[in-house]
Amino acid sequence: QVQLVESGGGLVQAGGSLRLSCAASGRTFSDYVMGWFRQAPGKEREFVAAISWSGSRTSYVDSAKGRFTISRDNAKSTVYLQMNSLKPEDTAVYYCAATLAGWGTIPVDEYKDWGQGTQVTVSS
Repeated sequence: QVQLVESGGGLVQAGGSLRLSCAASGRTFSDYVMGWFRQAPGKEREFVAAISWSGSRTSYVDSAKGRFTISRDNAKSTVYLQMNSLKPEDTAVYYCAATLAGWGTIPVDEYKDWGQGTQVTVSS
């Protein structure tokens, strides 16, 4: 099991940037594929991005491609989500999550460990 704590959310104007961080503790961080998800009010939780164990492979939802970048620092047991060119529709609570599943299309329920979430609000 790994414990996850997100930070870096806040209020930003459209077109601005934020960098989210997720610090992990517990089991060896590099054992996990890491993901970012988000949930807007009244909507289901949505996959945003994932990164493989070494960081060599990444995956994004179409709406994040070209604007968001996921990265990780295994020495610091931390995963990041750099978000640029933010839009009001990016407003949501953002969660990081960890899975021991292999790389590929990973079902949400394979992510067993979740952080508490951090609010991102983008004003128009």
